[in-house]
Amino acid sequence: MRITLQTFLISLAMFLSVQSVSSIQAHSLDDVLSGEHRSDNNKARDVSRNPKETLEFFGIKEGMTVVEVWPSAGWYTEILAPYLNDSGQYITASYDLNTDRQPFVRFAPIFLNKLAEYPDLYSNVRHGIFELPDRIEIAESGSADMVLTFRNVHNWMARGQEENAMRAFYDVLKPGGIFGVVEHRGNPSVPQDPKSKSGYVNEAFMIELAESAGFVLEASSEINANSKDTKDHRQGVWTLAPTFASLNDEEKKLFSEIGESDRFTLKFRKPKQ
Repeated sequence: MRITLQTFLISLAMFLSVQSVSSIQAHSLDDVLSGEHRSDNNKARDVSRNPKETLEFFGIKEGMTVVEVWPSAGWYTEILAPYLNDSGQYITASYDLNTDRQPFVRFAPIFLNKLAEYPDLYSNVRHGIFELPDRIEIAESGSADMVLTFRNVHNWMARGQEENAMRAFYDVLKPGGIFGVVEHRGNPSVPQDPKSKSGYVNEAFMIELAESAGFVLEASSEINANSKDTKDHRQGVWTLAPTFASLNDEEKKLFSEIGESDRFTLKFRKPKQ
């Protein structure tokens, strides 16, 4: 059968189109979440952390520039980086990867090994510096579509840097950009400890903190709520899974039934100007 140049070009275009669709499908959230690059232990925590529902609530889309602040060992990196690798940009905002500061010196090798193990998935990861209060070099001002942070606000409160953190996130976002935050939710009847020594943050406090920086609360979700968490544990939130701080084996069994902490999930927007 004779194949004309026109027929060949049409066939090639169809092939490339199929390949493009396959590439997009291969990087859907469902495919990323079930990917072999994620450990069984990390996948097991999906039931508590609800990553697909959380990211969809925040409105993540391919092609976005997304900053994750203080990713620690990279639990969400395993999801965000592959999802944005081909179309978009994933930026971490944390301490210098060569730091000698705790706890980052402990997390950095784990994080770097993760990136090295699957270079095809993590080849597009960029690293910004977020060392409060001295060094904030996340990305260019007004360049990010979304800034996300998961269970970190209490850390900045412990350092007295929560207001500086909010201003930094506001600055790096484009007008109309999204700031998404998940945090251990405190008991609203208990006054907020300014240092959040328990690890819990009152939802009203978080809303006021973000709004003071200029953000507008767009939506809240109970995706990551846990009514079993009484929030009065002797080692604070770290008494619960996965840390089980200062618990014996029998106590660990009891606290395992509670699950991970009760968490608020808030979506803020930087107003369009």
